[in-house]
Amino acid sequence: MNTRRCCEVAASDAGSEPFTALVSPGESHPLTFARRCLNIAGWVVPGATLAFMPTCPACLAAYVAVGTGVGLSLSTATPLRASLLMLCIALLLSLVVKRLCRFVSVKEAL
Repeated sequence: MNTRRCCEVAASDAGSEPFTALVSPGESHPLTFARRCLNIAGWVVPGATLAFMPTCPACLAAYVAVGTGVGLSLSTATPLRASLLMLCIALLLSLVVKRLCRFVSVKEAL
């Protein structure tokens, strides 16, 4: 089997590689550029949505109307805002749990 030098990672150096993903304990490979971009977008999109979420349902209805041309009533915008907040928080929490599980599995592999 022909292995390239760039793909060889010692078990003790696994934590020092900036862009490696753990496939199985003791075995890692470098992430592709597209995968790194998706990982970053997974953190940025829910965080930015939470940061720019309007504080009132009327503002959310106005943002949707300006952005898409579709008008929302206040009775529709209220649960939509609440569900967007819950979705963003759930996505961020799942990313944190995923990162913690990866951190624990790397520490156990060492």
